[in-house]
Amino acid sequence: MIRFILAALMLVTSPADAQTPPHPLVIAHRGASGERPEHTRAAYELAIEQGADVIEPDLVLSKDGHLIVRHENEISGTTDVADHPEFAARRTTRTIDGVVTTGWFTEDFTLAELETLRARERLATLRPGNTAFADETILTFQAVIDIARAATARTGRVIGVAPELKHPTYFASIGLPMEAPFLEALRTNALMAADSPIMVQCFEVETLRSLARSTDAPLLQLMAASGGPADQPGMTYAAMATPDGLATIATYADAIGVETAMIVPRDASGASTTPTPLIEDAHAAGLNVVAWTFRAEDPFLSTDYRGDLPGWLKRFYALGVDAVFTDFPGVAVQARD
Repeated sequence: MIRFILAALMLVTSPADAQTPPHPLVIAHRGASGERPEHTRAAYELAIEQGADVIEPDLVLSKDGHLIVRHENEISGTTDVADHPEFAARRTTRTIDGVVTTGWFTEDFTLAELETLRARERLATLRPGNTAFADETILTFQAVIDIARAATARTGRVIGVAPELKHPTYFASIGLPMEAPFLEALRTNALMAADSPIMVQCFEVETLRSLARSTDAPLLQLMAASGGPADQPGMTYAAMATPDGLATIATYADAIGVETAMIVPRDASGASTTPTPLIEDAHAAGLNVVAWTFRAEDPFLSTDYRGDLPGWLKRFYALGVDAVFTDFPGVAVQARD
């Protein structure tokens, strides 16, 4: 039996008028992050207003163990931390999943300290209009759950949440394991069941396997067009995307979340080519397929779809994806509907 958020997002007020939301689902990637700074209240609220079915927060940890919503635990590009002289001495260099990174890291700040910071647009050159929204605070995972629940009550639509656990092996290595506080958040918010309006994502395999033993909430294995899971040396996402690999994923997860190039590859010029059989193979294994990430700016589009995000989305809808991650949920909803 496939446990997936499609079932969880049924709009039920009474058994007689239950209805299924439009398919495929539109997942607001870090909110409407093409039009507001990512992971901010403004981005999530705009995404819901535009018709997104699900809002997505990336989760990292504070020094005192709180789940914080940021793209990465290194926050110099997404906050004004560099403008705070009281935190200047905390700038440091860390190795995260094999990548040497210099900056400020959430694990060196308490939640109270992080809440003194303000969010900043990460892609300011591509999205200069977003820089006008400079007074947004850093959110916790609980705050995003509360935003979704308030919107559900306000709109009459069930708004789901798709949290991504970022770098859990790294956090465990520094004495901040993510699974315990994450599971506690699910329990506190009654999000442990198979039909809960949540979809839990991670690139790492063992984190999802561990969660599968502790919760019935829908789980999604993320995969990129290159590389492999940080917690599985020698394993590649390419091998995981084969029929045998997908059958293994189906033993612990309900869906895969894959980079668009794994479904529609690009040639040397950046143009789209013949689709792979990944969607069909995943469906045969009992897995739903979510594609990421749909953005309007030309650097993110195949060369034959530049200036045409609706057309790019429609191509994937026609191929049978079950959901899309997008920075422009309003465009994705209009293209779908």
